[in-house]
Amino acid sequence: MKAVVVYEKGKYEVRDIPLPKISDGEVLIKINYAALCYRDLLQLAGYYPRMKYPVVLGHEAVGIVVESRDARFKPGDRVVPLLHEPDGTCEFCLRGLDAYCVNAGSYGENLDGFFAEYARVSANALVKVPNNVPDELAVLTPCVLAMIYKGLKRAILMRGETVVVTGASGGVGIHAVQLARAMGAQVIAVTRSEDKASFIRRFADDVVVASKFSNAIKSLTDGVGADVVIEAVGTPTLDESLRSLRTGGRAIIIGNVNPDETYALRLGYIIMKDVSIIGNVRSNRSDVAETLRLLGSGLVRPVIAATYPLDRFSDALEFMRNSSRIGKVLIKT
Repeated sequence: MKAVVVYEKGKYEVRDIPLPKISDGEVLIKINYAALCYRDLLQLAGYYPRMKYPVVLGHEAVGIVVESRDARFKPGDRVVPLLHEPDGTCEFCLRGLDAYCVNAGSYGENLDGFFAEYARVSANALVKVPNNVPDELAVLTPCVLAMIYKGLKRAILMRGETVVVTGASGGVGIHAVQLARAMGAQVIAVTRSEDKASFIRRFADDVVVASKFSNAIKSLTDGVGADVVIEAVGTPTLDESLRSLRTGGRAIIIGNVNPDETYALRLGYIIMKDVSIIGNVRSNRSDVAETLRLLGSGLVRPVIAATYPLDRFSDALEFMRNSSRIGKVLIKT
């Protein structure tokens, strides 16, 4: 089968490799779509020290079960894998918090991932996809939509609250805008591009076009500030995001576009404004299942910037770096 194999730091190729063999508790899936993520760029740049070589890259996928050695799944089931492979037995897994599994492997990092025609996946890491959720939306669920859903649950989002989303044209941001609205929030999207703003307005209640946006957020909220910020960029916008929050507001941190940069956090500001900062990564199986049920309502639609075949992975990766794109980049296997 064909797969994108990273064979040393920063170096990869599309090559033929043997079809994976599965053991008890595992499933073989035929990949329908995989999705590119900013994490893939960071991995190729060497920011993930747990990377093993060689490894099949990719951690977002949707596919069909073709072989199963676990009673929970059968051939023909349409499934999405988690980003991680939980053992199912540690204290966190038993509490339903498998995203924090102490023995978890990571697909596309130290376990072969999903930029391939087929993949071996632990049944502990699979969730069935409802018939009313299309592949193009399902593929975005574990890494993007369910991760955002988990963050908003941790922030205890209430219906009618105001949510600000930075980086609103990106693959994460444009779907965060839609999911927050589907969960009952009033959403203010932030972008630096007037060209992108007209598209984003289809999904958000308000759009702010600015790099310094906190005053505009205050104006839109009668001087109070936002209840929640989904920080999908990182250090370039974090200061303005924190300034946008009301007293007692919550910031969900999911973006880190400049991993070499540090941020000088003013503790007095956090304390006196009673602000909560929530780091958020991955999603639990339960989050994925709940998000998929929510997506069946049709309130979120996939925004796909481009789709490439597996043998044009290099072109897809280059397009991923294109700042003019809106939405996600998919790989069709």
